[in-house]
Amino acid sequence: MNWFTKLFSKQPKSISPEKKPNIPTPAPIAPNTPLTCSEPVSTEHKKLPLTTLKKLAPLRDMDDAYVQQLVHTTLSYTAGSVIFRLGQKTNSVFYLLSGSLDMQPDSDNLYTLSAESSLANLPLNSGKLCGATAFAKTDVTILAISGEFICRWSGKDIRQSVAVELIDIELPEQIADNRFFASFSGAYRENKLSLPSLPNVALKLKEAMEQDLGINEAVKIIGVDISIVAKLIQLANSPLYSPVSPITNCHAAVTRIGLDQTRKLVMGISLKQLFRCKNPQLMAKMQHLWKNSLYVSSLSFILAQENGTVNPEDALLAGLVCDIGTIPILHFAEQYPDEYPNLDVLESAIPFLSPSVGSLVLHTLGFAPELACIPKYAEDWFYESGDDKLNLIDIVILAKLHSYFGTNRAKEIPYLNSIPAYTKLTNGKLTADFSLDVLHKAQHRIKAAMNFLS
Repeated sequence: MNWFTKLFSKQPKSISPEKKPNIPTPAPIAPNTPLTCSEPVSTEHKKLPLTTLKKLAPLRDMDDAYVQQLVHTTLSYTAGSVIFRLGQKTNSVFYLLSGSLDMQPDSDNLYTLSAESSLANLPLNSGKLCGATAFAKTDVTILAISGEFICRWSGKDIRQSVAVELIDIELPEQIADNRFFASFSGAYRENKLSLPSLPNVALKLKEAMEQDLGINEAVKIIGVDISIVAKLIQLANSPLYSPVSPITNCHAAVTRIGLDQTRKLVMGISLKQLFRCKNPQLMAKMQHLWKNSLYVSSLSFILAQENGTVNPEDALLAGLVCDIGTIPILHFAEQYPDEYPNLDVLESAIPFLSPSVGSLVLHTLGFAPELACIPKYAEDWFYESGDDKLNLIDIVILAKLHSYFGTNRAKEIPYLNSIPAYTKLTNGKLTADFSLDVLHKAQHRIKAAMNFLS
């Protein structure tokens, strides 16, 4: 049994000391099996203290005045009750306040969630559809809040992302007084950061595409960089494009892949040149960042191919740039070697700095608004676009979540079936280790994508 199976399989009895021994664990239910939800034994409309609500994600990141005025209800259920069903439509976001639940995201998987776990501060569901069936393992108390606040949270971020405003970076309390981070925040706010620029071939191809060039002109531009030509031929012959016959030249590769898709892929290949530092320690961070970006990009590509609602090349590029805001941070540290803190502190601060800086970088490089907002959303697990189909942001969120499986961050991320993006998947079945079945079966294609970009 691997680490992730252990993490999300049924918890040891010690985690739920209040468990009633005579109450059997519900047997897995088959998909589409009719299941009636239980009525709560009591319903209270009394408002909970703000301190309680602010422990919950994403309420903890929202304005206090708005959180205080949210209408919410506290529901009590007895052990054995069915709280909600897999695939059930709902207008509410649910949280577990007390007791423990058995959560069944599909017929093959079951995990236990206790109110004593830090993951209980995350929603049990957050989309229009419930991503699992929830059984009360003990007597439980559930908090129900109107799901409108999730859309408000996402909508607020979208307006900020499209505008690419230089909003102030909110530093966490533990580093707010640090000279290095204060200097970086000031340089960002005053638009004085040294931002990366696109490599020559990618820039020329981008400019030429804006003038509606043809394949012959594109091939001439790409042909000056032998390494990019080799990569495109490699990709066109890879399992990612299901080739019928092999090709051996750049013109045939661009024809098979498509002109617009080639432009995006060339940009993706060229981005590797941005992930560089002269300082050996910071360069090691850059290399690790690039490797992670490759993985997220490859996962994004496969998810887009499988679901058919997003252009795979858009998804590949979006995965590559989701953490691009880290590059100026590491360059800033390289410029001021006597000021930046130790690497552990620097790394712990990156999640607070990188999203806003990343959107600024992509806007400066001339990326479309849809791509420029990706860094701000890549780890907004509760993002809800309001659409029933997966969009580009949903794809990157799912890929980014998967990229943390097997790392220390796995303890902080929500259950996959509880996020809005999961409920929009057309093939959202989970494997025994709780990864997406579609990605589990596509390991050879994921490896092919990573080989192409590396």
